[in-house]
Amino acid sequence: MARLNTVDPANATGKAKEIFEGPLKGKHLNIFKGMANSPAALQAYLGMSGALGQGTLSPAEREVIALAVGQHNECEYCLAAHTMMGKGAGLSEEQTLQARRGELNDAKLNALAGFAKTLVAKNGWAEDTDIKAFKQAGYTDEHVVEAIANVGLNLFTNYFNHVNDTPLDLPKAAELSSASSH
Repeated sequence: MARLNTVDPANATGKAKEIFEGPLKGKHLNIFKGMANSPAALQAYLGMSGALGQGTLSPAEREVIALAVGQHNECEYCLAAHTMMGKGAGLSEEQTLQARRGELNDAKLNALAGFAKTLVAKNGWAEDTDIKAFKQAGYTDEHVVEAIANVGLNLFTNYFNHVNDTPLDLPKAAELSSASSH
């Protein structure tokens, strides 16, 4: 059960109502119903997510970051959401699992997952070698900045779901083998 109030879109008022009837029309997921306690925070999430969606990282690359970060933080809700979204962005089920492990068969995506996991594990204190390895995989300074922003966005949703104990309203992500989940 959610720890925070759940804002019912049918009874929402003010800015929350505008958001549910606008950008979230028909997307009444539990994460958004909880986040709507602060329309400013919900708007910030939607704005950052929308802006990053227009960046240079592809939808599949953004999902690799989300899956790597979600696994590191053990966010069941985010893993479910981003497994589904990752498949919609062209990742196979196996690739979603590989992204969570940080062990993708695709060298470029693997470097991206590894960089995201490094950022989280080192609290953003990436070393020169971390950045160099990421760029040697074919990424640029622009990608470095976007990767950091995507990690930040996913930390927000992971932490929100942890605090809220957001009830899962999406298909649960497959379990990982015990090897190498962090």
